[in-house]
Amino acid sequence: MFTKPQDIIVALALCLKSPPETYADLARALGMSASEVHACVRRLSFARLVESESRSIRREALLQFLLHGVPYAFPAQTKEITRGLPTAWAAPVMAAKLEASDQMPPVWPDPEGIVQGVSLQPLYHSVPKTARNNSDLYDLLALVDAIRIGRARERAIAASELKQRLLAGVHHVEA
Repeated sequence: MFTKPQDIIVALALCLKSPPETYADLARALGMSASEVHACVRRLSFARLVESESRSIRREALLQFLLHGVPYAFPAQTKEITRGLPTAWAAPVMAAKLEASDQMPPVWPDPEGIVQGVSLQPLYHSVPKTARNNSDLYDLLALVDAIRIGRARERAIAASELKQRLLAGVHHVEA
């Protein structure tokens, strides 16, 4: 049983201050089916990123996986120029901490996007819509993308931000 990219999105959603209470609510919030969310939690439990009985996230383990595993398990590549939602160092959570750059910003392709940039395939197809509806989750997903594609300084800033945000509280979801 191997981790899939959507497992990362579910794990990050469970780390939010007010995560959805049920699999059905979580599925609606993430643009997934309830069975897919349940399968994600099962895989996260198998990977020891979620406590199997309490369904709470093992935040320190998740942080280590995000920092050291995700860039290799789910490598990112930028592609063609497109319109979309800024991510990684171009997202608001990172842009405020970095100097302006001449580079085209990485964006998740999105027909409703207002920024033109270099296409970066999101971890799951519903990420742009989910991010537009939940700014806290948007921040976490953009920070993960900064870890996936950023240069050393960008990765260091993203790692510090992720650590601060992920280790802030404990939550679990009901079946």
